[in-house]
Amino acid sequence: MAYQEVFRVSSRGRGSQNITGEVKAVVARAAIATGLAHVFVRHTSCSLLLTENADPDVRLDLETLFARLVPDGDPIYRHDLEGQDDMAAHGRSLLAGYELTVPVGNGELLLGGWQGIFLWEHRTSSHRREIVVTVIG
Repeated sequence: MAYQEVFRVSSRGRGSQNITGEVKAVVARAAIATGLAHVFVRHTSCSLLLTENADPDVRLDLETLFARLVPDGDPIYRHDLEGQDDMAAHGRSLLAGYELTVPVGNGELLLGGWQGIFLWEHRTSSHRREIVVTVIG
């Protein structure tokens, strides 16, 4: 049995925002007791994170780390059609990932107590993002 749903998120520009509630709601509507929830973002300049949901400093530190690893406007980049953050956003997306798989049990996501699912926007301006959740059981 499988269930799939797409929802949209308006990002606020670079940074992360918690989408755990939206994914949990899709899993609940799927009415699948045991299985897997696959979460996929349909874009190449943002990512999905499964990370600490209690201390926002974790996500701020991840942002600082990625600013060092993949800086905006690096002169070695050739792709900059949409601005200084263009290629950096694509690189960050590849490093952080665009999909997650979370086990489902008793019809709920089996996340750890300190885990949350976040959309991580890598562009400096806001964007409308589409998230696909597929629940298989």
